[in-house]
Amino acid sequence: MKNIFLVLLIFIIVSASAVTAQITPEIYTWQQNPGGITGYNGILADVQQVFYSANFSYVKCTGIPSYTIGPWAMNPNIPSNQNWTFKIARFPVPAGASTAAGNGQIGVLKNGVVLFNPGDAMSYNNQNIWHRVAQYFEGVGFDTSGGHPAPGGVYHYHINMKKLYTPDENEHSPLLGYMFDGYPLYGPYAYSNSNGTGGIRRMISGYVKRNITERTTLPDGTVLQSNQYGPVVSSQYPLGCFIEDYVLNVSGSDLDLHNGRFSVTPEYPDGTYAYFITIDAEGNPVYPYIIGPTYYGTVTPGNIGPGGGHVVISESVIQYIPSTGIENQNEPLNFNLYQNYPNPFNPETRIKFELNRTAVTSLKIYDVSGKEVSSPVNEKLIAGSYEVSFNGSSLSSGIYYYTLASGDIRLTKKMMLVK
Repeated sequence: MKNIFLVLLIFIIVSASAVTAQITPEIYTWQQNPGGITGYNGILADVQQVFYSANFSYVKCTGIPSYTIGPWAMNPNIPSNQNWTFKIARFPVPAGASTAAGNGQIGVLKNGVVLFNPGDAMSYNNQNIWHRVAQYFEGVGFDTSGGHPAPGGVYHYHINMKKLYTPDENEHSPLLGYMFDGYPLYGPYAYSNSNGTGGIRRMISGYVKRNITERTTLPDGTVLQSNQYGPVVSSQYPLGCFIEDYVLNVSGSDLDLHNGRFSVTPEYPDGTYAYFITIDAEGNPVYPYIIGPTYYGTVTPGNIGPGGGHVVISESVIQYIPSTGIENQNEPLNFNLYQNYPNPFNPETRIKFELNRTAVTSLKIYDVSGKEVSSPVNEKLIAGSYEVSFNGSSLSSGIYYYTLASGDIRLTKKMMLVK
């Protein structure tokens, strides 16, 4: 069985500036709930834990926000604890071939609530040709925040989430979460120019309603058979109530077919591709609301599709616990490596250490011959107290040594695995 290392990181001396200088947005953005605050139906709210490795962050959450949600008119579904674990790429890359932003969760907000695409997973006459827009067909059942529960209890948003933040036309919108290709999602206001200049303005969608009165063709020009026609544009089926009522026309717009652009943002001063919520001047949702039909980047496996959103962490990770902003009033930390406990152990033991300065730090495990068998920690860490859970289930019984190295200091202790 592959070793799984879980590193529990407890910051002892830290300031907000120190955290953000070393911890990147996909780690520190999440709205964690260390105090056990509950939301709908007494379920733990927001994000419970955040872990990270060199290439990924992992977000554990219930899918329930801390603000009030509901009621949902004509909707029999009830939100429930989804026990999500999402895997977010820290260094996303553009996709070689676009992946469809399909049904179900396509991204996650900073409070652990998931995002769905513009559709409601249904189509006219169940032909999978004219796909219904959730905002039109289900909007009456959205709560005052703009969300609703799906079958299975998944509370989610198709449109702007009104209670998570308040758009401000004078400020760049906050980072709201991440899509499952690893690129960030922002509110509707951004720098006018993608290089961060030109003041603040509302981002304009690249999608417009087609100039049609009959639904006999698709946006790409495909002419349909008569049995594939959609309903005539009318008061019952107004233009814009089906996804195929829209066409991409980037002239005069800010955003591309994915509903994003490459731009400088407050969290990414060197620039990043980012998605933007789209609304009109009065704050009403504008298609495609959150994301276009496809992702811009390469989607990380495990978050979408049947059973998605319950990723098993199978690599060495560190837990991120945000700073309280309160300085430690106790004695300054020393550089210490403690005896593992329990010892002897089978198959798991815990190793605690303390750092009195910021430095590149490693914790390595060796067998009696001096061969390295594991390296659960190997990165730059700030001053603080740390605890590592080490699983030796794949190792043979015997004596092992663990060495802590930070800067030019090294400490070693012995432990025994007995099976």
